[in-house]
Formats: sequence, C-alpha cells, structure tokens
Amino acid sequence: MAETYTFFQDLPGQAAETPPGSILSQSILNEKGVKATLFRFAPGQELTEHSAGYPAILHFLEGEADLTLGGDAKKARAGTWVYMPAGLAHSLAAKTPVVMLLLLLAGPA
Repeated sequence: MAETYTFFQDLPGQAAETPPGSILSQSILNEKGVKATLFRFAPGQELTEHSAGYPAILHFLEGEADLTLGGDAKKARAGTWVYMPAGLAHSLAAKTPVVMLLLLLAGPA
C-alpha cells in the first residue's frame, strides 16, 4: 500500500498574489490532528488580538511583521518560527508583503 503524503517544492509560491489592502488565506492541509493554512498579507494589513482554542505554530516564509504574543512585542521576518499554546492572545501587523504558514495542532481526534 502506497503511503499518502503532501509535498510542496516551493511553499511560498503556492500563495496566490495578494491584492493591495488584503489578506488571503488558503487551506493546504486538513488532516486529523493538524490544519495548515497559508496566509499572504499585503503591507499594512493586521490581524487584531485574538486567541485559538488549539496550540498553533507560525512559520514566517517571506516579509516582515510586528507580532504580539501575550504581552510581548516581537519582530518577525522570513525564518521566524513561533509555538503558541492554546488560549495565548496574539496579533500581527504586516510591515512588508508577508507569507506565513499557520499550523493548528488539534491533537488526536
């Protein structure tokens, strides 16, 4: 039996072009235990403070953004990787065009 897997040679290249003033999200995987969403932010776009019911990982693939994680202000750029426990308040403001991978870790179903 062949194993099933998901492979992207160029993950940032999978994101559609972002119209000015927009945020695009594209689901790239929805399997038991993990949901992967590719985000593309136009400069100046923001996600206001919110939290998730599941642990999450943010992996910045392109661009620069300001993050808040709990009460901490951080700078994110290509290569930044963040693990957030469930319930952590966070926000994001894109300073340049940003491509970010969000992984929601739902755990075993």
